[in-house]
Amino acid sequence: MYEVFVFLHSIFRWLVLISLLYAIGRSIEGLVSKRAYTKADNLARAMASTISHTQLLIGFTVYFVLSPITQFFMKSGSGDNHEIWFFGIYHIAMMLLAIVVMTIGGSMAKRAAGDTAKFKTTVIYFSIALVLILLAIPWFRPFFRNF
Repeated sequence: MYEVFVFLHSIFRWLVLISLLYAIGRSIEGLVSKRAYTKADNLARAMASTISHTQLLIGFTVYFVLSPITQFFMKSGSGDNHEIWFFGIYHIAMMLLAIVVMTIGGSMAKRAAGDTAKFKTTVIYFSIALVLILLAIPWFRPFFRNF
């Protein structure tokens, strides 16, 4: 079961990155062209948030239920092991922070008055979330996990 969830988590990371880049790109284009905020822009924002929240739930399942790394970390700490520290503290804290930032930004953009404010809010908050996610991705691991 652990391998299945890690595989799903690995695949979803690409969906998160693509959806965030798409939502940010649409918002930048909307700002530059000064066009109206459309249903497609709202859908891009909502899809990026939904995919990211789904990824968070998969990650929580791996972290709190299935991972032997985090189970070891919770019992023994990390010692001098960088990988155990990374997954035990850093990865989950940064990813949770990124999702919180994205959720706040998405909510603010949804309620913002005016198209420019919606685009600007999405660009700022989603870009901050993207940077946090990029900092917390385990780049030392394979890009695609297999069984």
